[in-house]
Amino acid sequence: MRSRSRVLQSLEGVYREAFEDARSRDDKPAMASLELEYQRDQIQLEVLLDIRDLLSAPVAEEKGSSLLEKAQALRQITKLR
Repeated sequence: MRSRSRVLQSLEGVYREAFEDARSRDDKPAMASLELEYQRDQIQLEVLLDIRDLLSAPVAEEKGSSLLEKAQALRQITKLR
């Protein structure tokens, strides 16, 4: 499994390359769009990585380690308040 930092660096690399290409063309609308898309995708990716970490982390013995308990923990994290 790829590390969190490696995944986020890959995302940044893809956007940085596209951003530099837009900058070389002096395409300000594309640059603004890429910046917004990068921020959105970074947040979404971090949430997915948090879910991955939660589901792959061992649950304490006293709580058990069933899939149902992991799903309940995930539900607690994602509750809208």
